[in-house]
Amino acid sequence: MVTALPNRGVQEGGSACGDGLKGLPEASDTVWPKTQVQLCMGHNVRHRLQDVPWQARQAVATAWRALAGAATRAEAAPALARFAERWEAQDPAISPRWLAAWDRLTGFFASPPALRRVVSTTKAIESLHSALRQVLKGRRAFPNDASIINVWSRGLQHGAKKWTQPIPEGKAALNQCVILVGERVQG
Repeated sequence: MVTALPNRGVQEGGSACGDGLKGLPEASDTVWPKTQVQLCMGHNVRHRLQDVPWQARQAVATAWRALAGAATRAEAAPALARFAERWEAQDPAISPRWLAAWDRLTGFFASPPALRRVVSTTKAIESLHSALRQVLKGRRAFPNDASIINVWSRGLQHGAKKWTQPIPEGKAALNQCVILVGERVQG
């Protein structure tokens, strides 16, 4: 899919956030070498916490939150070392997995603080997918392509009703995005 985007007119990708789909980072790096690929923080934390014993999940999540809440990647490095030291003794499988994904998880540190909430998660697109799945639920067949487009447009309208809350620090995020990428942003 990523390799087909240039054929549709997409000249470059500034940032990509994925939920762990295999091949997305590599495809993005191949098509747009300058694109920053960020793994979704929420998906990664949920996925990694499945490896942790139930009793330790809260403590591991708290330790990870402190790590991800650092102001810069340089400040996060000592927190990562403390995290690895703390949990390696109890569960040796935790640290290597976090360390292996570290470069793809910390791309958001390159973004200004207001942009971090926007680029570190895939919540917006998942909300859109949920709205579309909801309108397709129970429908097994469509008589033609126009009927599918009609149902999806109703789904988008229904989903848009839920999106009345502004993005936290949205205006500041847009301003910082304009500063970073200039005229490529249309808002």
